[in-house]
Amino acid sequence: MFGYSMGDIGNIMVMQGFSGLSMFTVLLLMALGLAIIFGQMGVINMAHGEFMTIGAYTTVMLSKFAVQYNIVNYYFIFAIILAFVIAFAFGYFIEFIMIRHLYKRPLDTLLATWGLSLVMQQTFRSCFGAKEVSAELPEWLLGSFKPTPDIDIPINGVFVMGLALIVTAGVYIFMYRSRWGLRVRATVQNRVMAGAVGINTKKVDRVTFALGCGIAGIAGAAFTTIASTGPTTGTLYIVDSFMVVVFGGAASIMGTIASAFGIAQAQSILQFFMTSSMGKVSTLLVIVAILMVKPEGLFASKLRK
Repeated sequence: MFGYSMGDIGNIMVMQGFSGLSMFTVLLLMALGLAIIFGQMGVINMAHGEFMTIGAYTTVMLSKFAVQYNIVNYYFIFAIILAFVIAFAFGYFIEFIMIRHLYKRPLDTLLATWGLSLVMQQTFRSCFGAKEVSAELPEWLLGSFKPTPDIDIPINGVFVMGLALIVTAGVYIFMYRSRWGLRVRATVQNRVMAGAVGINTKKVDRVTFALGCGIAGIAGAAFTTIASTGPTTGTLYIVDSFMVVVFGGAASIMGTIASAFGIAQAQSILQFFMTSSMGKVSTLLVIVAILMVKPEGLFASKLRK
């Protein structure tokens, strides 16, 4: 920080903070899906990043269609919805053919979904090529606004942050204010008793897994506003996403939000003053130190024994 005035440092903090918000929104959307799949179901889904890539490629392909028919300014909202639907449908299918046979076997789910991620990456290469591609963004997502002469805030970052808040509110309502969320939580706490009172636990598992994958698809659509997409794009975020879920406390939405925000902001600010790798390492060391003191995470779930 030497060589910067206090005003410069303040401007840097604000601009890097808004830069970190873009990363925060992608991490939050990814981690929300993982919090549902890992926190609620105990499934270690190493292919979660590839479901994000499905959403990103869906948006890229729809943008090409939009360019061809000159509807670029209107397609993006539909792309977000379609990314969710396709990722949800594929997640539903994967749960039916593979995941349902592996419940209560977390190491087996880790190995199986890791193999699935490799298969999906190769499929992306075969279908879309090895090079990274970008979506054509609508004009209303381009540019920035300047609250002060020294600070630029990107419009796409503000939009993606708003999208993340809407999805987070939707997940909260779904999990804690709906009959289906009650069934999910009942199944997690006592599967046998939930089945005894008439809850179709297999259907609950399938829809819950698919919902987590669908949210990852939304994360992929949001990701196209800040970076290009390649076959291995999802793998860049899977470790950080698991770190967010574990640090925040599995199955805790508030913990996921707080953890995603803290990790994204720390990495964004530290990477300005250090190298990218050193910023990540410094953040990881702090998280490890906190988890040594509080291993259940920031917001531990309270379960009746």
